[in-house]
Amino acid sequence: MGGQITVRIRTLSASVTTAALFSSAVLVAGPAAADTSVPISVGTVNDTVVDGTHQHLYISGDSTISVVSYTGKVLNKLTGLPEVSDLQLSPDGSTLYAAVTGADKIVAFDTTTLTQTAEYPTGAGTAPRWIALTEGRIWFGYGDQWDSGLGRIDLTADPATVTLDLAGDHDFATTPRLFADPANPDTLVALDPGISSGPIIVYDVSSGTPVIRVAANEGGFYRDGALMPDGQSIVVAGPGNRAVTEYRLSDLQMVHEYPVKDEPETVSVAPDGTVAATALDTENTGDTYVFPGGADAPASVRNLSDAWMPWGGHSTAWSADGTKLFVLTGTSEFRDFETVTEPRKYVAKLTADAPATGTRAKTLTVKGTLTTGLKLPAGTLLNVVRTDLLSPSGKSLGTRTLGANGTFSFTDAPPAGGKVRYTVTYPGDAAHTPASASDTVNVTRVTPALTLTNNKKAYGYGKNVVFTAHLGTTYSNRTVEIWADPYGADKPNKLLRTGKTDSHGNLSATVTMSRDTAVTAVFKGDARYAGRTVKSTAYAHVKIASSLSKYYRTGTIGSTRYRYYHKNTDAVLTTTMTYYKGRKERLDLQVYSGGEWYTTASEYFSLGTSGKSVVNLGHAGTSGVRARVRTSYIDPSSGDNVNTTTYGAWNYFYFTS
Repeated sequence: MGGQITVRIRTLSASVTTAALFSSAVLVAGPAAADTSVPISVGTVNDTVVDGTHQHLYISGDSTISVVSYTGKVLNKLTGLPEVSDLQLSPDGSTLYAAVTGADKIVAFDTTTLTQTAEYPTGAGTAPRWIALTEGRIWFGYGDQWDSGLGRIDLTADPATVTLDLAGDHDFATTPRLFADPANPDTLVALDPGISSGPIIVYDVSSGTPVIRVAANEGGFYRDGALMPDGQSIVVAGPGNRAVTEYRLSDLQMVHEYPVKDEPETVSVAPDGTVAATALDTENTGDTYVFPGGADAPASVRNLSDAWMPWGGHSTAWSADGTKLFVLTGTSEFRDFETVTEPRKYVAKLTADAPATGTRAKTLTVKGTLTTGLKLPAGTLLNVVRTDLLSPSGKSLGTRTLGANGTFSFTDAPPAGGKVRYTVTYPGDAAHTPASASDTVNVTRVTPALTLTNNKKAYGYGKNVVFTAHLGTTYSNRTVEIWADPYGADKPNKLLRTGKTDSHGNLSATVTMSRDTAVTAVFKGDARYAGRTVKSTAYAHVKIASSLSKYYRTGTIGSTRYRYYHKNTDAVLTTTMTYYKGRKERLDLQVYSGGEWYTTASEYFSLGTSGKSVVNLGHAGTSGVRARVRTSYIDPSSGDNVNTTTYGAWNYFYFTS
């Protein structure tokens, strides 16, 4: 590719003042604010740029620039930008430039109105991907792995002009990544990332035409890069080693290595020079590294995602004031926006280990560890709180000290039984985040005496029965609950009474026995005595009434009263029984012969919804026949188990001529 293309686009003044971007980040003591993670509707991430004036992030990917708040909310989407890739913000923050690879152009947006203000075609098939800004010029890396180069848009010309093939004596293997900084306005840095021998190239662009100052092969395959605030060195991330590396631009000698555990993916530098990086994290032990003390001090490591960190784009950025770090994690289908609110603080992690069980008023030992990337000194104070039945809101046990190896241990004799939780807290300091851990001990309690009357007793239908709970010795709680749960799915368990027992330890409640009923007494326990529940099941008979009809008189045989029927008259028995859905009565018919009663029929008949059943017993056809009949409820053969078995009275009858 070669030649010069004239573009008639509005000119950006060369006298734009540089915004004051470089401020010191002050670390202050106090509790650390919580990191946050929110889902975000952003797919592929190619580049992320922070706009401090408007408190926005611009995220390119999927032919869209997403405008995102500092809280991770997508405020707007700039669409119609095929394969939009690299983004750059003008020094004064008023203009956002974007490389629109799929449309062979670079476009500009007003950051206040978010409207497009200019576009700069770079030539058919150029596919610009990476851009950098120096005073009055947009530099862009273009092409593909077969034909790549360095181009320039001169904004000082009227109209603006585009020039290609400015790579000097170097042939780029892939589209070069470009970096420039107002602090070093005559310098342009290019990374040739696509092959293992791809160099870093430093250009002098003071004349407008790039001239190679220095080039060096530093391993290639560069994943990301960022200039240090003074513009005199560059920090690059590449999978060839387990470190983010800083190179001096004057001679491309290595200045520092910032070690990470896995392959580095992204790198971002705060205004005060603090380096942050993400690593692939194949072992899920830590994916985000911040070096608050520089390369020679340990990193503060956070594990923001359980998945491998996304690769292929610049997804890590500092807030403009350098106080927060933004990291995009997850996949294009499930993306999260992570905010590290105090990135320069080392994450403190506490563990607490207490015995699973203990005995009230007996000494037990709680142990634990406090670990952090920047070791805390022996004697560091930890706060201890015990939470139990006597202190449900927690009781301070004072402070304990950290040992030289980061461990701690203390003893306690819990005054209350039940679940006792020990919480250990490190409040944090100017360099460390707070941390807290807890563990629970099941401390034994005495089981109190608790009884309930009337278990397995049967009562007539509708009888009012008094159930009395008796509670033995306890520590502080004398409250008992009495519940009644009638048989049958249509009746709920009901609290009859709750209250303190009397001076004899008793509490009573009355149940009207219309069904079998499970009565429960509940003591919920106190600090020294365990909770306990006892149950009495009492049974209720049904109400049965039955009578014969169509007889012509009554009389007595022996001492038994009979209904008299003519031999060809049918005897009819009417029964009324306590109704329940699906219930049947059992009818038993017996005949007297030779001084004994013999069963001739036993059959079940359904009750109507009124509980009534009418059965024609038929007639004897001969005189002198003595018979008797009764109806009963048989649990559960009558169709349910709501009541206890109840036998009705016999009805006697006699057939005459």
